[in-house]
Amino acid sequence: MSMFRHQAIYNTHSNVVGVNEHRGAIDKDDNIVTLDEIKVTEEIKRLEAEYDSKQYQRDRQYPNLGEQFDLLFKDINEGTLDKTGGFYTAIKAVKDAHPKPSE
Repeated sequence: MSMFRHQAIYNTHSNVVGVNEHRGAIDKDDNIVTLDEIKVTEEIKRLEAEYDSKQYQRDRQYPNLGEQFDLLFKDINEGTLDKTGGFYTAIKAVKDAHPKPSE
C-alpha cells in the first residue's frame, strides 16, 4: 500500500473524515464511503511525483544554525568572510553534494 493512499483519499473525497484499515473510508456519520479508485490512484501518482521532486531538499543537511552562526563569527573575526571562509565552504559542500535539479 502506498504511503500516500490515505492522503489521496482525503484529497479526492471531501466527505471522508477517517480511514480505517479494516473498514475503509468513513464519513462524519461513521458510514462507509465508496471510493473512486481511479481518482485515488491518480492522486497517489501526483503525490508521489511531488514527493520525488523534492528529494534534494530532504538530502540537504546543512549544519545547525548555531554552527552556522559560529562559522560566520569566526569568518568575520578572522577577516575571511569570502569564499575561503568556513561558513561559505560548509554551505557550498552541501549544495555541491546535493544540487537542486533543473526545472
